[in-house]
Amino acid sequence: MSDLMPLSQRPATRFIRPRCQGVLTFQQRDYIMRTLRIALSLALLIPLSACGNQIVGWSVSDETPPEVIATNPLADAVDVDLDTTITATFSEDMDPLTLDTMTFTVGADLTPVAGDVTYLGRTVTFRPAETLSGNTVYQASIDGAADLAGNTLASPFSWSFTTLSLVDNTAPFVTSVAPTGNAMDVARNSMIAATFSEAMDPATLTELTFELAVGGTSVPGAVTYVGLSATFDPTGDLEASTEYTATIRTGATDLAGNGLADDYEWTFTTGAVLDIQPPTVTSTDPAVLDTNVALNASVNATFSEPMSPATITSLTFTLELPDGTDVLGGVSYDIPTRTAALVPAANLLPNTIYTATVTNGVADLAGNNMVLDYVWTFTTGAVLDILPPTVTSTDPVILDANVALNASVNATFSESMRAATITSLTFTLALPDGTGVLGGVSYDMPTRTATLVPAADLLPDTIYTATVTNGVADVAGNNMVLDYVWTFTTEAAVIPGLLPVNLGSLTSFVAVAGAGLTNSNSSGSTTLNGDVGLSPTATCLGDGIPCTIINPVINGTLYANDPGGIAALAKVDLIAAYVDAMSRPPGTTVNDVSGMVLTPGVYTSASTMSVAVGGTVTLDGQGDANSVFIFQVGSSLTVNNNASVLLINGAKAKNVFWAIGASSTLGSNVDFVGSVLAQASNSVGTDSTVLGRLLCTTGQITLLSNTITLPLP
Repeated sequence: MSDLMPLSQRPATRFIRPRCQGVLTFQQRDYIMRTLRIALSLALLIPLSACGNQIVGWSVSDETPPEVIATNPLADAVDVDLDTTITATFSEDMDPLTLDTMTFTVGADLTPVAGDVTYLGRTVTFRPAETLSGNTVYQASIDGAADLAGNTLASPFSWSFTTLSLVDNTAPFVTSVAPTGNAMDVARNSMIAATFSEAMDPATLTELTFELAVGGTSVPGAVTYVGLSATFDPTGDLEASTEYTATIRTGATDLAGNGLADDYEWTFTTGAVLDIQPPTVTSTDPAVLDTNVALNASVNATFSEPMSPATITSLTFTLELPDGTDVLGGVSYDIPTRTAALVPAANLLPNTIYTATVTNGVADLAGNNMVLDYVWTFTTGAVLDILPPTVTSTDPVILDANVALNASVNATFSESMRAATITSLTFTLALPDGTGVLGGVSYDMPTRTATLVPAADLLPDTIYTATVTNGVADVAGNNMVLDYVWTFTTEAAVIPGLLPVNLGSLTSFVAVAGAGLTNSNSSGSTTLNGDVGLSPTATCLGDGIPCTIINPVINGTLYANDPGGIAALAKVDLIAAYVDAMSRPPGTTVNDVSGMVLTPGVYTSASTMSVAVGGTVTLDGQGDANSVFIFQVGSSLTVNNNASVLLINGAKAKNVFWAIGASSTLGSNVDFVGSVLAQASNSVGTDSTVLGRLLCTTGQITLLSNTITLPLP
């Protein structure tokens, strides 16, 4: 490229993660890109060598003074902990020698506070030597601090805050992470971010306390901390299709020195590709060309994907008056909702057109910057918004019943809300005993709806209590007056229908026996409408002589004396079917089922089961043609003379199974239904009929002028 090429014809500069000997930290990347943009605008271009942690092609002369882009406590903050430390984050890398107790001071009523000053990762920290006084206004000031090029702050930077009356002994905790726990297909060039419940001590957030590991081996990388969020930037791309574990250790402390109560750990799995898609702004509040905006409103921008919190600062998210004057304010980013918020330090001017800008300095977790700045305008009204927000609707609704077990919980507000106030602390779901339900909370700006997605299905037939606390606030900072609480009840447990017993090759058999079959045609011919299998004993007798074609009549095939053949296979499948039926979870305990109307399910007796003389047991399919009835009998089944099994309302004989630990005995003139799976023997009295199967493992089958018919498929 010619050094004389006009700027308008030069290609746009884009940061590409270097893969040379060194690795840029995010601060270095941001510093180089920011100064490069400034230098390009001034045409101060100097040729540069390639690689070695440098952007190939150009170097710049830095003449831009540094700025303070974030503080903790915030300006005009109240209820600040007495044992807090005071921090300020700069727009670029600073000269540590210019940051000491002479250039960074804290005092109250003109009395200086003794302490020490340290500098790490663009953040300077003032640690008071003693606990601060309660209910006191403190003034913090930075003057004379210089960047690495020797540029000092354009003017002294100062802010004030007011302390609490109590010492902070509360442990911080992680409120959200990205990628989320158990996330799949995470981009291989993704950074990892975690947001905390309060301001943390930057010196305690390092690769030792914020670790990424695979298979127990730590991944090298750099940690940055801005606002309430820490970001881990791996040195290189992650491995494809690999599970990684991220951990925030208890060594990470808040500004009062309180560490996390426990290590916070979560896992995610990478995909196969790199993320090269630049992020975009998908919605704003106020909206583009919005009018009559409240004077105390905040300005919000929601992105198309998770962003790197360290890139969203007062340099990359700005608000200007019509004359180009910047509006001072604090900038934050909420990971779950992907929303950045700019809260002006003072009320906006009435009836004024403001210009908000999200620059292309913001980047997603893969380091992709937005292609272009996103700029929009809105016009303020004449009054402040002092009206507190309310919840206008919920889903599930109040006292809703039969709520699906995989349902999410939603609350819609009367006005636009500050996304950062809608968290798992302010939107909760609890069981009847008060136990909280784990889940993720998000906020959709266009619909003004907060959503809580439980981490697992809800319990059946349970009353849940959902709460939106008055910790939520609208964009003007007005909190709800009261907590909003409602209940709903989940649907009853869905009990899946029983599956039929797997009969395997037995489906074509009307009778199978281990010790042969005997028959008597004393009252008429016995008819077997199906195949017969005899194994290992192949004996088949009709009135004392070997079976003939009429004694008994077999409207199928007789399989006998075929070791390893079809009868032997039928015996194997019979044993498997018996085990299948008996291994089903025990059901209703019954012994004498006479006169009962039974619905689909399992019925169990540890000993015997019977139907009395002339008794009837009715099997009610309740309109389900696939309904299944399984009877588990510990020893013997006895169906006495003139008894019957009746099918109604869609029940089918093919789905009725009698698993019997010993033998079955059916009396005379019995109408029986179902497949008998007996361990010992089966016997049937005179003139009884069976719509089903008589199957026994070790004993024989005894018939007396009976009709045995396979059930319809």
